Amino acid sequence: MEPLQKTSGITWKDKVGYAMGDAGGTLFLGLVGPFLQMFYTDVLHLSALRITVLLFAARFWDAINDPLWGTLVDRKPAGKHGKFRPYLRVFSVPLAVSGILAFTYIPGLSENQYLIYAYITYIFYGMMYTAVNIPFGSMASVITDDGTERSQLSIFRSVGAGLGGLPAAMLLPQLVYTTAASGKEVLDPGRLFVCVLALGACSVAIYMAAFKMTRERVPPPPREEKHDILKTIGTLLHNRPFVVLCFASMLLIGTTMYTQTVYQYLYKDYFEAPKLNTLVTVATYLPTVLLLPVLNKLVMRFGKKRLCAWGLLLAAAANALALLIRTGNPYVFLVFCFLSGLGGTFLTMEIWALATDVIDYQELLSRKREEGTSYAFFSFTRKLGQTLAGSGSSFLLGIIGYDEKNTQVAQAPAVVRRMYTSATLVPAIAFALMFLTLAFLYPLGMKEEASMREELRRRRAEAEAGAPA
Repeated sequence: MEPLQKTSGITWKDKVGYAMGDAGGTLFLGLVGPFLQMFYTDVLHLSALRITVLLFAARFWDAINDPLWGTLVDRKPAGKHGKFRPYLRVFSVPLAVSGILAFTYIPGLSENQYLIYAYITYIFYGMMYTAVNIPFGSMASVITDDGTERSQLSIFRSVGAGLGGLPAAMLLPQLVYTTAASGKEVLDPGRLFVCVLALGACSVAIYMAAFKMTRERVPPPPREEKHDILKTIGTLLHNRPFVVLCFASMLLIGTTMYTQTVYQYLYKDYFEAPKLNTLVTVATYLPTVLLLPVLNKLVMRFGKKRLCAWGLLLAAAANALALLIRTGNPYVFLVFCFLSGLGGTFLTMEIWALATDVIDYQELLSRKREEGTSYAFFSFTRKLGQTLAGSGSSFLLGIIGYDEKNTQVAQAPAVVRRMYTSATLVPAIAFALMFLTLAFLYPLGMKEEASMREELRRRRAEAEAGAPA
């Protein structure tokens, strides 16, 4: 019998490589959030209702595709490069191609033809994102089984996601707008396409680096049982930490992408300064830079659950105060963005450590390692959050009376007033729901997490000791 493989002891190379893995995906995800909807409304001139139906149709397909892909990943045995890492290398190019196609403008098509093209390219992008993201998200559970090291990976992944989102949030607002004859700044599809091409090439290179820099340490179980997806679904639905975290994570990514999208319109139409939206990104991500040196110490002192919950309460309060004050000054609004970002940073940076915890809890319940299937369902709920963000912002644009046919002139005063309300009220409610969910429904505090981890180590050691030599 071979000695037990070391299942912890990650290096800076692992941390940076894992951060790069999320940076590669977020280069496009950061585009899809704030710019794809504006591309649909302002360039393709699709109605808000049609965009909403498109997003829900894509999620209907994901409800079938994501669990099947997660089961396929679980069933595939580990190879020379591990179980999950090879997917980064194989599917990074198709993912980049799908993202480029989604932002390709073909002049002269009818509105129905543009809609069909949007369906094909958006669903194709979602499938390729699933092909990379599910294996990548599952990797944390096999890079290390140490709770502190997983927290470090989560922090680095969040930093990677923040860095990957910077080009779309900070550079593109300076590059993709042109001045129309009316004097209003409008989205230029040609400039946007060039930027998307550049980001696509960068995404592939970053994924390849992530593949080379990470290492899978936790070995697969010695005896694999056949995966029963229906049984796994049943266990997941009885996994209270998993269900609660899925709900909180869905709201988190939904709120993040919703504000990214709505702020684009807010700064373009309410503040009439679209290029200042770059500073929103600075204000929102500055707390990450400030907290990065001390976050792990705070987690060890207060625990992930308590720290994230109270941060969410701060974010809810910041948005509620912005709604009450209703400022017309874009710089004052940045202060509220900073406070909201500060509160949400704790969950944003710890969400992946919490995800590995609840996937470990799934192993505790089912006595099987099902990282791929579990993460597929977790990823699907996050896609639902993206859909809530996209469809919600589209729906609200329609409700407030946004005129997508006349984007080169100013929107009506009543429209921009309602735009400000929707940009502050919705995140205030969402952050409050996240706080209540984590504070009162999530059962894995510091003691419960330590007890779970000890029991899993005991079981794994017994299984390894009982394996044939």
